Amino acid sequence: MSTVPADAGEGPLAIICGGGALPFAVADAVIRQGRDVILFPVRGWVDPEAVARYPHYFIDIGRYGRFHRQAKAAGCRDLVMIGTVLRPALRDIRFDWEALRELPSIIRMFRGGDNHLLSILARLFEKRGFRFVGAHEVAPEILMPEGAIGRREPSARDRDDIARGVAVLSALGPFDVGQGLVVAENYVLAIEAAEGTDQMLARIAGLRGDGRVRSAVGTGVLVKVPKPAQDRRFDLPAIGPATVAGAARAGLAGIAVMAGAAIVAEPAEVGAAADRAGIFVTGIAPDERGP
Repeated sequence: MSTVPADAGEGPLAIICGGGALPFAVADAVIRQGRDVILFPVRGWVDPEAVARYPHYFIDIGRYGRFHRQAKAAGCRDLVMIGTVLRPALRDIRFDWEALRELPSIIRMFRGGDNHLLSILARLFEKRGFRFVGAHEVAPEILMPEGAIGRREPSARDRDDIARGVAVLSALGPFDVGQGLVVAENYVLAIEAAEGTDQMLARIAGLRGDGRVRSAVGTGVLVKVPKPAQDRRFDLPAIGPATVAGAARAGLAGIAVMAGAAIVAEPAEVGAAADRAGIFVTGIAPDERGP
C-alpha cells in the first residue's frame, strides 16, 4: 500500500534519467511551469555535459539507498523515470543494503517483460513514500499529436500497413513483448524485442542490403503503440530524430505512433528530419485499430 503524503505534488520533481534527449525535454517543460527538478542520471547512460546545467546526482542501478537519501533530502516526493537504459542482467547488479532488503521482489521483477519489471519497481519506490508519475502527466506537451508532423502524409497502402501493425501489437500486448514493429505491404518484417527500436531498424536496413527485404525502398512503416494493459506512468513508446534517421536508412515510407499515448522528443526537429528524408511521421487516433 502506498504511503504517499497528501501534498505529494509539492516540492521538486525527481527525474531518473536514462539516455537520450527525453529526460531533458521533460525537465525543461517542468521548469517552464515553475517547478524545480532534481535529475538522477544513471551512470554510464547519460552524458555528464548534458546534465551539468541541472541540479543532479548520478546514481547506479542497484544503489537504491543512496538515491532514497538524496531524493528525500532534496524534498522530492514525485518521481518520473524516462530515457533509454539497457536492461541489465540480475547477476551484474551490485546492490546496496537497502536494495538487498527487497531482493525477493527484485528477483520477481526480472521474471517478465519490461511492463512487469517497471510496475514492481514503482511499488518498491512507493513503499518508501515516493509517487511514480508519468512524464506525460507533468509535461503533456511531449505527447504525439494526431496527424502528421511534417509535410508528408501516409498513403492508402501505408494506412493498411499501419492497421496491420496495430492489430499485431494489440495481439502481442498481453505477452509484454514490445511496442514496435515494421510492416511492409501487409507483411511483418520485424518485431521489437530486447534490442530496442534503433537496432530493429538497423536490422531492417541490413536485411534490405542483403536482399532479404524485397519490398521497394519507400515502402513499409514503423508502428509503435503502447501495450493494451501497459502502466502508462513509464515506458510509453517514444520517437525522436534518431528514429527518423533509422527509418530512412531502413528504406521505410514512414513512422506511425499512437496520438496521445506516445512521446515525441524534439518535434520540430522530427518534422524537419522527416521532410529532409522524404518520409512521414504521423500520430494515429487511439481507435485506429487493425482488422
